[in-house]
Amino acid sequence: MKNNSKPFTKKIIAGKFKGKVLRLPSKTTTRSSKAIVLESFFNTLQFAIVDATFVEVFSGSGSIGLEALSRGAAEIIFMEKDTAALKTLKANIALTDPSACSVVGGDSFSNIQEVVKRLKKQKKKAYFYIDPPFSIREGMEDIYEKTMHLIGNLPVAVVEHIIIEHMSGLEIPDRLGDYGIKKTKKFGNTSLTYLEVV
Repeated sequence: MKNNSKPFTKKIIAGKFKGKVLRLPSKTTTRSSKAIVLESFFNTLQFAIVDATFVEVFSGSGSIGLEALSRGAAEIIFMEKDTAALKTLKANIALTDPSACSVVGGDSFSNIQEVVKRLKKQKKKAYFYIDPPFSIREGMEDIYEKTMHLIGNLPVAVVEHIIIEHMSGLEIPDRLGDYGIKKTKKFGNTSLTYLEVV
């Protein structure tokens, strides 16, 4: 039997690549950020990300990073482990400006060091958008614990702002290393928490 199901897609909402149709990996491998979450995030940081460096950790299709690029971010670093998602991500990047994008494939928890090293060398601070798979997924039970550890170890020298997209039920400690919670916004099952240097 032929599979006629259409691939999942989403459009870039605003900026120079507005209307570009991005493909999304299958829902079994990654979970795409809701449009309302994306909109709220970019309304909050719309001017701040212009000319900025933006790191999308657990990037999946890259829809957040590519939206940031479309809205004026200068450089996007994507981090993704899943092979199918990486293929989709690279195809999506090709629709925008590949010269402003780089992809770090493999385990984000170990590769974060490579990204930190690169930012230090370039003397750049970045916006880190961290959207780990929800911990209810099989094999992901300790994902949030590992994510908190990752954040707590990020050196202040490379961080402009940290944003975590997470399950609304998750309690994030008030302090993670040098960072503290600035605010949390809830959108049903999903929340966005903003962290900054304290």
